[in-house]
Amino acid sequence: MVDDQLSEALDLVEVRGVVRGMVSSGIGERGPWVARVSTAVPLTSSAGFPLKFFAMVRGRARLSTDGVDGPIELVPGDVAILNGRTWVQIEGGVGDGPRREILPEVGFSSARLIGANSGVGDLIVAGRVELNQAGDALLLAALPPLGHIRAAADPTGAMGARLHWLFEEVTGTRLGSAFAIRQHGQLLLLEVLRAYVDQAELPPGWLRVLTDERLRPALRLMHAEPGKHWGLEELAREAAMSRTTFAERFRTVAGVPPLAYLSRWRMLLARRALRVRDVPVQSLAAELGYTSESAFSNAFKREVGESPLHYRRRARGELAAARAQ
Repeated sequence: MVDDQLSEALDLVEVRGVVRGMVSSGIGERGPWVARVSTAVPLTSSAGFPLKFFAMVRGRARLSTDGVDGPIELVPGDVAILNGRTWVQIEGGVGDGPRREILPEVGFSSARLIGANSGVGDLIVAGRVELNQAGDALLLAALPPLGHIRAAADPTGAMGARLHWLFEEVTGTRLGSAFAIRQHGQLLLLEVLRAYVDQAELPPGWLRVLTDERLRPALRLMHAEPGKHWGLEELAREAAMSRTTFAERFRTVAGVPPLAYLSRWRMLLARRALRVRDVPVQSLAAELGYTSESAFSNAFKREVGESPLHYRRRARGELAAARAQ
């Protein structure tokens, strides 16, 4: 059930894993080295993309970033997720002498980086996750400044396998590699979220509420029929709690009251519908439980900052541009 709800939420987020976006650079080095990257360098920290990842394919490294107490150690299969950080420093390698200062190499076209896949040393895949406004509302609020996903805590080895196949496609020249990279990139994100849910103490937000066994029956109702006028009493009864206990637990776990969560969920569904469907605004308003088109439009503008029609035009233009890249 958690996997189903994660997939549903990711469908709303619509992560776009294009080659230039999802996998943007890499490090392949031998000997002592250090890489320091700030938001001024458009390698893995491009403006407008606050969610970055660094995945350790081979070797070991230490990663530091702002707003976090101390570095983390990365071993093969580990992934570090950076959320809204302004700089990152990674150092690795063994041997005598000072550390060489390097920069991650954009793309994976360099013969040296491709060759590192079969040699010794450290190998890191770096990139970013491109999100629409729904992603900003869901994913960024649910992740900490630095998330460390440990391969040792993944008994299936799924994340390590995903990294391996992603790197094989990125560094290869096989037919259909661009399509394969997009698919592996999106599946890597899903594996990272699964591992994060299993390993971390989740902050209040949508990831945490998706995993709450006691609240799941109420969530199932709201997700299945978002247009219904759910009352707090009915939702609490479905969760087998008193109204007060349900409301308090929901606010603690989700970070917002139940009916506020329902309202936000409706707006996320509305954004997706406006992006991918030709449904009239009036019909969409009725579908999501609003008494009139104007009531829906006012609620949408309060949440999103623009009217439904303006959002549809802008979002579809951005989607068409992304597909053309």
